[in-house]
Amino acid sequence: MGPGAMHLDVQDLRNFYYRSALGRAAQKAVRDEMLELWPDATGQTVAGFGFAVPLLRPYLGDARRVIGLMPAPQGVMPWPAGMKNVSVLCEETLWPLETGHVDRLVLMHGLETSERPSDVLGEAYRVLGPGGKALFVVPHRSGMWSRSDSTPFGYGRPYSGGQLEAQLRRHGFMPERHRATLYQPPSHRRFWRKTGPVWESIGKTLSPVMAGGVLIVEATKRVHAPTGPGLREAVRKPLKALAPKPEAAPV
Repeated sequence: MGPGAMHLDVQDLRNFYYRSALGRAAQKAVRDEMLELWPDATGQTVAGFGFAVPLLRPYLGDARRVIGLMPAPQGVMPWPAGMKNVSVLCEETLWPLETGHVDRLVLMHGLETSERPSDVLGEAYRVLGPGGKALFVVPHRSGMWSRSDSTPFGYGRPYSGGQLEAQLRRHGFMPERHRATLYQPPSHRRFWRKTGPVWESIGKTLSPVMAGGVLIVEATKRVHAPTGPGLREAVRKPLKALAPKPEAAPV
């Protein structure tokens, strides 16, 4: 599957994250950042969309519920291994979740690979409860990983931080914190794998000089003030009440 292809196949994603040293290193680097931002999800409903399940394992013990949503063009696999399955195949733009019931939502390989990112963000907004938080994990446009098709981050549309934040704001999210990770080269070679942790620590020190391969943006669901023609009409003529009454008008 070439770099122009949008969705990766679930088997390729599984093989990368669970069966290659590079994939396990990527999984750890992204998950470590997520756990710094969200160390705990006790009693919460946590959902992942795309291929986010490698990140969700730490929450299985204490969360009220964990759900792994996998889009139909990608395909689904049972997860977690050896436990009751919580992964679900779904339409990209129609998630089988009630409105407003998710506390924490993680998207990885879900936004940049979609041909309808606005609809994906609409669903993300819908399923989150008031004050719910989402974590968007996307390929970084200026990083090495988006330019290499030896990893899943080389597919779909890479983002700059500004592009991602602007798109999130348009869909009712308030970007809060952002991180970058994957400073190690996207190579399966043994030397780079052995030195991977060193590159991650150097990258954190030198960032933003060194561009991480992956951007992580945490955003909160903003609850909108009501809008509509009635409200605009009322605001357009706000000073009528302050006009002098006819009988009080000067003669």
